[in-house]
Amino acid sequence: MTTHQTTSLLVGLAAMVLLARLLGALARRLGQPAVIGEVLAGIALGPTLFHGAVSDALLPEDTRPLLGALAAVGVAVFMFIVGLEWDVALIRGSGAIAPFVSLSSILLPFGLGTALGLYLAHDHGTDDKTAFMLFMGISMSITAFPVLARILTDRGMVRTPLGVVALACASIDDVLAWSLLAAVVAISGSAGPDQWRILLAVPYLLGMLLVLRPALRGLAERRALQRLTPTVLACVLAGLLLSAAATEWLGLHYIFGAFLFGVVLPRTGTERLRREVHERLGEMSGTLLLPVFFLVAGLKVDLSGIDASGLGDLGLILLVAVGGKFAGAFTAARLNRMPVRQSAALATLMNTRGLTELIVLNVGLQLGFLRQELYSLMVVMAVVTTAMAGPLLTWLLGRPTGHDATGTGPDAAAGSLGLTDSPQRASGPAGPA
Repeated sequence: MTTHQTTSLLVGLAAMVLLARLLGALARRLGQPAVIGEVLAGIALGPTLFHGAVSDALLPEDTRPLLGALAAVGVAVFMFIVGLEWDVALIRGSGAIAPFVSLSSILLPFGLGTALGLYLAHDHGTDDKTAFMLFMGISMSITAFPVLARILTDRGMVRTPLGVVALACASIDDVLAWSLLAAVVAISGSAGPDQWRILLAVPYLLGMLLVLRPALRGLAERRALQRLTPTVLACVLAGLLLSAAATEWLGLHYIFGAFLFGVVLPRTGTERLRREVHERLGEMSGTLLLPVFFLVAGLKVDLSGIDASGLGDLGLILLVAVGGKFAGAFTAARLNRMPVRQSAALATLMNTRGLTELIVLNVGLQLGFLRQELYSLMVVMAVVTTAMAGPLLTWLLGRPTGHDATGTGPDAAAGSLGLTDSPQRASGPAGPA
């Protein structure tokens, strides 16, 4: 790197970190998740405003590949933390309603999204029409578990019956959506001439679940994973990066390996370790690495050339994204005798897409499933569907309480859903902050 490149990179990073923090704090003051402000910070530095003059001045073209590498590390760490927080106990604690609502809120928007992909293929399609349609279906089916958990925490709803079910539904949605995306990546032939490597994905998955997970559980039982020493931290970082590298080499994408490594870390006996990993890696990722990802994502968003036709396509995308997800979740909740307002609130929560959607869209852009103009419209959809959650929840359930209370346990929480339209208090898995 030249002195000019180094200077430009460091100045650009400083500007992005500060702008993301400023707009994130402003979003929180307005009752929105911080991710809304952080995404807008990335877009503000992109070509949408002033024809990219700001980004060109701060980050010349020769420094942007370096930003892409930092963004990849940030996404890998984020996906690891998402996997770390994924807890099957959420599903058990929510009763039978969560799997039913999750399937409905995946299948309906997936079907509608695939049909929308068929319609958009004429103007926005890629060479692989089938992959494009399937990817559109997946994009409409995403729910952002971390953003949903943050909204519930801010509103004091984590331990309510509604909060327990919403977290369980989002956790199932995460796994289903990532699995669908992995399947689309696999069948699209994105690995090129080395597509045969995808056959090794099954042995790799079995090795992670049947070999590595028991080995880590044994270390936890011998108290070797109680706290985050420098050695343990180095091993955790090396493990998530190697797992991410393995799935990238297999022809999938590095996000799957990072997520899976977080899932296989044992939950029992590692409570302190998990908390410290979340605090240390989460702070660094959220403060530096993810703002870099927002910048890289924002540099690819250009809304300055959107015409009437583009606005029409955006309207259709929002209609399918919001309507499909809402109708699927609301109908399933009502069939399980959940009150109308809580059913609507659950459907609203399932519409939060946030950073998870941005990661999926960037995978699609990187692998050629999306063109840049449609990518820009889909980013707008991700922001809108996440931003609408707070105001709609306030309209449906009233002002947030700002604190949690405990009750009689997750089984009672699931069982009490049909008793009242008010958000009763019950205990359940707290989920990530």
